[in-house]
Amino acid sequence: MKLMGELLSSRLVAIVRGITRDEARVAGAGLAAGGVKLMEVTMNTEGALDIIHDWRSLYNGQARIGAGTVLNVKMAEEAVSAGAEFLISPNVDLHVIRYALEQGIDIWPGAMTPTEIVTAFHAGAEAVKLFPMASLGLGYLREIRAPLNHIPLIVTGGVSLQNIAEYYEAGASAVGIGSSLLPKDALAAGDATRIAESARAFVQAAFKPNP
Repeated sequence: MKLMGELLSSRLVAIVRGITRDEARVAGAGLAAGGVKLMEVTMNTEGALDIIHDWRSLYNGQARIGAGTVLNVKMAEEAVSAGAEFLISPNVDLHVIRYALEQGIDIWPGAMTPTEIVTAFHAGAEAVKLFPMASLGLGYLREIRAPLNHIPLIVTGGVSLQNIAEYYEAGASAVGIGSSLLPKDALAAGDATRIAESARAFVQAAFKPNP
């Protein structure tokens, strides 16, 4: 299962972390209704496997469901068993990359240095998450893109509706967005409609028309 086409066309991955299963149902409904095509729940979220299972049942075909913060092969196995269609990690673990490739699952590992990025790419990752972007800054992204423009980079951290265009201009192939995509008050109120409105604004900002 290869989702690179979806990643490069939608240019957006929604990241959900630290919410309850009930909140995840609201978040998932809003994100899917807002047009988000790639939805990730981090594995350090309590009940992450249940959320992945719920989302696959509810949004199969409408959105692709993945697992984030996948730190080892055991986590990867659990996520895939729950229905994860792609895996994202904050680090480069060659064992996790190998497992994902064996399963035919997309793996987008996190890396910071040029060596880590190239290592992940050569190991079989078709895209690499540049992390932590909020600390590294846009200048770092621009510098990295110069010699490594053949490797698609997903930048995560610090992306908002106000600055998302700057990340694409600096060379990001896609962005990962967490809290700024899910208004806390809307989530607390169970307001999927407001979450959909927020998601729709990000989806529109991420859309890149064909030349």
